[in-house]
Amino acid sequence: MVFDWQEEWNISFAGCGFRSIYYVGALSCILERVPQLVHGASKICGASSGCLVAAALTVGIPIELCVAILTAAKEARKHTLGVFHPTFSLLRTLQVTLLDKLPEDAHLRASGKLCVSLTRMVDGQNVLVSEFASREDLIQVLMCSCFFPAYSGFTAPSYQGVRYMDGALSNNVPLCEQRNTIIVAPFSGESDICPREGTYNFFEASYGNVSIQVNTGNVHRICTSFLPQKPETLAEICYNGYKDALRFLRERGEFFI
Repeated sequence: MVFDWQEEWNISFAGCGFRSIYYVGALSCILERVPQLVHGASKICGASSGCLVAAALTVGIPIELCVAILTAAKEARKHTLGVFHPTFSLLRTLQVTLLDKLPEDAHLRASGKLCVSLTRMVDGQNVLVSEFASREDLIQVLMCSCFFPAYSGFTAPSYQGVRYMDGALSNNVPLCEQRNTIIVAPFSGESDICPREGTYNFFEASYGNVSIQVNTGNVHRICTSFLPQKPETLAEICYNGYKDALRFLRERGEFFI
């Protein structure tokens, strides 16, 4: 993308399961070096786990996000079948975390700033939500966007009487069509902040508007997105996010000074 400080800009986080810890590293770099890039964004968007990152930024709790991801992964790893163990519910864990971490005025902070991608169950159409009447509504929207059928359970959550599922299934990077949207994803491809592969890629696929190169690195990243990783692996993913964000800032140094 060609960045322009004179225009409004957005940041969009792709859904990526447990690999969302990548965003913690990327954001640590940006907030340390060019905080205005986050604080001055018109919209902060996300789908699936990416919307949790976006929400954490808009309501002012980015550090708690890191703890929540590590806690969820640790809890899942306690069970033999991980997230598929009958006594573990990823959606319930998410709900408890949101109820505990989101401030009482979270919906006021998020309205107009946060943009969440949802997929309507009845017809598979994408819906973007940016206004939240209450804290409860905000929590329901986030849970809807994170519900992946079978993986998260078998009964989809609802928002305003309508059932929704994972926003990544219909639009994984909200507002990606706008020229001044910075796309962040933990899969190598054409996103603004993403991993770089050392070899040339002839093939590229698109998942919910996210550009993903067809290579062994991405196959591993996608498969492990659904599996809770060891703390040391999560730390490595987080560090890679920091490095990739730093490269993005350096490559566009004429803007970020």
